[in-house]
Amino acid sequence: MKIFVTLLLSIFLLAANHAQASESKLQVVTSLSTYAAIAKEIGREYIEVDWIVNGNQDPHFVRPKPSLARKLARADLFVSTGLDLELWAPALIDLSGNGEIRSGQRRFVSASHDMNLLEVPKVKSRAEGGVHLYGNPHFVANPLYAHQIARNITAGLSRIDPAHAPQYADNLKIISEELDRRIFGDSLLRILGSKILRRLGQKPATLFKFLRQRNYQGQALIEHLGGWLKKGMKFRGKKAVAYHLNWTYFSHLFGLQVVNYVEPRPSIPPTPRHIQELIEQMNREKIQVILSANYYQTDRLQTIAHEVNARAVVVAMGVGGEAGTDSYFEFIDRLVTRVTAAFD
Repeated sequence: MKIFVTLLLSIFLLAANHAQASESKLQVVTSLSTYAAIAKEIGREYIEVDWIVNGNQDPHFVRPKPSLARKLARADLFVSTGLDLELWAPALIDLSGNGEIRSGQRRFVSASHDMNLLEVPKVKSRAEGGVHLYGNPHFVANPLYAHQIARNITAGLSRIDPAHAPQYADNLKIISEELDRRIFGDSLLRILGSKILRRLGQKPATLFKFLRQRNYQGQALIEHLGGWLKKGMKFRGKKAVAYHLNWTYFSHLFGLQVVNYVEPRPSIPPTPRHIQELIEQMNREKIQVILSANYYQTDRLQTIAHEVNARAVVVAMGVGGEAGTDSYFEFIDRLVTRVTAAFD
């Protein structure tokens, strides 16, 4: 009996110590699992991170449930895209009662702050389907944009926890250097440096023109390219069809030409006529790759792929959405690898 009581007391003390340790860490909640993965790289031992949308879930649609509201009720910091991707977020914050994490408050971080967004609509009308009024919010698939996501999260953490701001800044430097290495490769980084490459990378066509036209020690700079961009040369300039607009930033960086979509308009289901027209286009232009996030139904995708003898690339569009993608680096590596394999 005495041993049993001692054991119970030990368990109680361990639980109490864990609770105390958890309370001493910043509680960070993110809308997307991808933001959570980047936040972990920056906050490390000073934060605990939770998220709402998994990497294999559609971020457009989340039902505000009490269990999700409880996550936000405990949050010291909330990281969201900050555009109109997570239209469910305000209702969930209302349910949580944690007004300090609303958009515009000091405990809120907009992952899209200070970003160059693509596909900003000229006609801002929902009649065009699920159009994002401020621009395409699916930028996590472009690793160059991860630099700004990381900077925004670092600023948010430092704002509410200034005592550890130097550590957050150090961790930001580490993740930024790793991103550069994986995007461009070591050799090109040594020659040109990250500042020049990041700036050129904002306009990838300009970057590749520069690398092909400039030499270093008698060799074209393009020969020094490594990392994901080197691997993606396999499909640069090639054509593909995608299910939804969440491939825009990936294709912008890697030079993949997405010429049409399974959805006739964003978030509008395709009609039989649209499917037939898409099949005819793919046959006519000899397009043999279809790209889709793994949270969409694949029946239409497989029908099209079968009709034109195409390869369907169905992959997670967020961290943790499939096995082996628990970090941001693994997530991008999987995207590049799967798309490359489709063009073999």
